[in-house]
Amino acid sequence: MSSSQFDPENEQYEAETVVLTDEQGKSLDCYIEHSLEYDGVVYLLLMPVDIPIIIISWEDENEDEDGALEAIILEDHAEIEMVFADAKAVLAEQNLYLQHTAYTLTATGELPPIEEDNILTLNLDEEDSQLEAEELQFLASFYHSQQKYSIYTPMTPLLFFARQNWDGELELVSPDEERFQPILEELLFEELE
Repeated sequence: MSSSQFDPENEQYEAETVVLTDEQGKSLDCYIEHSLEYDGVVYLLLMPVDIPIIIISWEDENEDEDGALEAIILEDHAEIEMVFADAKAVLAEQNLYLQHTAYTLTATGELPPIEEDNILTLNLDEEDSQLEAEELQFLASFYHSQQKYSIYTPMTPLLFFARQNWDGELELVSPDEERFQPILEELLFEELE
């Protein structure tokens, strides 16, 4: 792939997609939001084509002093597999079709309108003041083995930072690695314009 394919001036840029593949062989279709060539390597800022989905379990035994329940985002592959069929069924009732894709669950279909009452604000890490709270739109709830789960989608775009390796394949790049931060900042700056 030449870097000219990622040129924002290119008319097909908006529709251009690539596929990220994880270690299990699952794929995730992504739009190319922005690209940047640096030292002969193409770096990409990618956004999933379909709707990112987050499943949260609610732990009532860990209730804090003000009565709030602890929300735990399911990230473990085995836990997700355990509740996947139930989550898929409750989303299908809203004409949303859950998919087990690479790096994140996704759904196809049309999201319901956003209502103030259906927004959850997650404080990701109270000790790390650099992390901002994340807002999630509620989609559905269900029970599995007497445990309550809720399904949400992030209200801010889910972005992936990747580069094209020498074989032409895409690989995710950690945004925390110091050597990649200037490249990521440049791509994010383009995103804000």
